[in-house]
Amino acid sequence: MRFAYLFILFLTTNVVVVGGAVASETALAVNGGAVTEYMLPNGMKVIVKEDRRAPIAVSQVWYKVGSSYEPDGITGISHALEHMMFKGTKKLAPGEFSRIIAANGGRENAFTGRDYTAYFQTMSSDRMEISFKLEADRMRNLLLPAEEFNKELEVIKEERRLRTEDKPNALTREQFYAVSYRSLPYANPVIGWMNDLNNMQVEDLHSWYRQWYAPNNATLVVVGDVKPEWVLEMATKYFGPLKAEQIPSLKPLREPPQRGVIRTNVRAPARQPYLAMGYKTPVISTADQEWEPYALEMLVAILDGGSSSRISQKLIRGKEIAVSAGAGYSAFSKYSGMLSMSGIPAKGKSVYDLEQALRAEIELLKRELVSGEELQRVRAQVVASQVYELDSVFYQAMQIGTLETIGLKWKLIDEYAANMRAVTAEQVRAVAQKYLLDDRLTVAVLEPLPLESKQRPRAGSGGRHGG
Repeated sequence: MRFAYLFILFLTTNVVVVGGAVASETALAVNGGAVTEYMLPNGMKVIVKEDRRAPIAVSQVWYKVGSSYEPDGITGISHALEHMMFKGTKKLAPGEFSRIIAANGGRENAFTGRDYTAYFQTMSSDRMEISFKLEADRMRNLLLPAEEFNKELEVIKEERRLRTEDKPNALTREQFYAVSYRSLPYANPVIGWMNDLNNMQVEDLHSWYRQWYAPNNATLVVVGDVKPEWVLEMATKYFGPLKAEQIPSLKPLREPPQRGVIRTNVRAPARQPYLAMGYKTPVISTADQEWEPYALEMLVAILDGGSSSRISQKLIRGKEIAVSAGAGYSAFSKYSGMLSMSGIPAKGKSVYDLEQALRAEIELLKRELVSGEELQRVRAQVVASQVYELDSVFYQAMQIGTLETIGLKWKLIDEYAANMRAVTAEQVRAVAQKYLLDDRLTVAVLEPLPLESKQRPRAGSGGRHGG
């Protein structure tokens, strides 16, 4: 995830007390709006960013729990609970939450990631109180009826079949992560392993819900045409009475050193081969030097930053080694991650040809400094893409919520553009030489088997929420 460039006009900091809530209030003028942070007495954090360009607002509730929190045997439980959060509380019947939001002209959904689960509504700003009332209700009053769980579990299993097991490239990426990590829970898919889904019980969800869905494990992020004082008043009214929980303390996790290239082959019915490869790399919270994650982001942008990038120019259009190829990296996650590359070889080329071509581009970055002209062009593209994303109040809330939930601070958003501008060609070469090594490399190859002549029948999915 890359963060938007913010136009900083002034910065002041003070601490005030409002209605019993300690408010660490940072008046940060960003595109005409300020960011204000509060802490309710029960430990729930509230962050408000004003954006008055349109009479709408987005409300997001972020919980510090995702697939990386799950022990073996119950993988996928965070995603399953996300589905069940729409299946009724002591006050609302199953599906009524969504009907109320729709009746008030709003849009809503949820998503589960490795490090978080989040729920959101986008509505006219004068209807935002409805969102707070409904979210506070299901934070502590979910019913989790067994009959609804049994139906929804079948939906989730079918979702797994559709998105992973019947998609050879996705199946290969899942295997890629499964063999890459020895200690970190990023080896497990967010949706869970099918065996764990087959053995999941509604009682498991009851325990998971009570353990993690508490105000002191959540952050409310509101962005849009709202006043911070009003948001605090509504948050205090609806979330304030909720009791805190004893949140488990997690042991620090680090991946043990890798001792050579890890390779795996996936044999599945497919039309064409596919390559997934990646190097274990640090993130903001684990890097030896603060600048390293930004240099890695710049390196990826050099490789795959649009039609003028090296992969596009040289591998797809130039030598025509790949039909498609790309690279990715995010500096913002709870644990160390991966600088990944993937692609489909062109007709007459093999996966081996594609792997060698991608590795040749890595070796070139290790050997030669990026020219000043190329670095300036890529830097301008990266910063410009963040400016465009500021048009979305949803994306602004995503930035804040992601950082806060993985243990960083939203103020890092402001620093992103400056840190990217400060990246030098020497730093790009340095991180390539330090981290893009065979002892950090995992390679997964899809070997196509003949496609089945008949597709297996589908059950009605009824699914509605993303993983």
